[in-house]
Amino acid sequence: MSAALANPPQLLPPEATKIILTLFLSSLIGLEREEHKASADRYIFGGIRSYPLIGLLGYALTLLSGGQMLLPAVGFAVVASFLWLSYQHKLQAAEAVGVTTEFSGLATYVVGALVSQGHFWIAGTLGVVSVLLLELKFFLEGLSQRIPAQEIFTFTKFLFLTIVILPIVPNQDLGPYGINPFKTWLVVTAVSAVSYGSYLLEVFTKGKGGMVLSALLGGAYSSTVTTIVLAKRAKEENGAPRLFAGGILMASGMMYLRLAVLLAIFNEHLLAKIMLPLLALAAIGLGAGWVWSRLPDKRTGAVTKQFVPRNPLELWAALLFGGIFIAMLILTDLAVTHLGRGGMFALAAVMGVTDVDPFVLSLTQSAGVVTSLTLAAGGILIATASNNALKGIYAFGFADRKTGMQSLALLLGFAALGLAPLIWVLR
Repeated sequence: MSAALANPPQLLPPEATKIILTLFLSSLIGLEREEHKASADRYIFGGIRSYPLIGLLGYALTLLSGGQMLLPAVGFAVVASFLWLSYQHKLQAAEAVGVTTEFSGLATYVVGALVSQGHFWIAGTLGVVSVLLLELKFFLEGLSQRIPAQEIFTFTKFLFLTIVILPIVPNQDLGPYGINPFKTWLVVTAVSAVSYGSYLLEVFTKGKGGMVLSALLGGAYSSTVTTIVLAKRAKEENGAPRLFAGGILMASGMMYLRLAVLLAIFNEHLLAKIMLPLLALAAIGLGAGWVWSRLPDKRTGAVTKQFVPRNPLELWAALLFGGIFIAMLILTDLAVTHLGRGGMFALAAVMGVTDVDPFVLSLTQSAGVVTSLTLAAGGILIATASNNALKGIYAFGFADRKTGMQSLALLLGFAALGLAPLIWVLR
């Protein structure tokens, strides 16, 4: 009695369950093809009966093979030959034909073979994805027409940076300063990924969302570039200083969120040390910028969004960033070793007037090793404050007088506020 309770009888034998799963997945593909066949005005192979038979054939031949690949391979070749004859007939009946139906038949055979081997998840995924690809034909074809070839090339470059280059870079410390090529390139790819994500959102929302969305996405891409672009736009519009000045401040607020994401990737201990100041400054910049942009201007017409950033995925730009990152690692090491805290903070102030990302990310590698977490956190706050002050100068120089004055005042105030957490961080 106890043995019966420990091993209850199965409702169906294991092979019956596999046959049912094969029939279900094969019929799912066949049902989609049957629907397509009914709406077509020309010959199309197979439907709700043919595809389950192909799936069962793949299942049965794999089962009979006893784990050998010869019999399933012969069966696959036989099914492929019948599908080839079907395709030849289709070519004679119509001028423009595709091979989707024939390949879906081969996929159905493979589904049956996978189920027979017990690979249920792979078989289920293959079957469901096949149906999705077949059903989304018009959407996918339309998508290929809407995406420019340049954007496909851009995505390919992103894959080249991440999938092709990153795995072959040596993961070991080299030289007297312990430069790790793999970590260096990982930093490059992480920054590229954040910038590329913002770039894609900018491209797909071009002309939509207004200045607020432009400032948010641009700030995630590069707050310095966004400041210059919005300042120039303000000079062209010459009638909405509060809108543009608020947008510029919001872009600087997004810089702190961007840095928080990068710190979370590369040094969670440093992030824990400085997370509250970063989030507080981001909230202040975004909130104050949004409120300032909502204040009424003399201009009555809407200002449309026109800023689309330059493609960030250039190989030369990635190599340049990697070179600057290595230089920052060495300079940080030298500053801490020979000049102490004062030299470190002076370097942070100077680096803030350039691109703040390489310096901040160099601190993620040296914090807790060459420099203390406290010193690194202070350097980040000084560098970002210096960068905000520089952006105020940029805005004053490129924008009209009113927008420039407002932006300069807001960003200088924001820079001063960004230094306030030093009292808490350095204690």
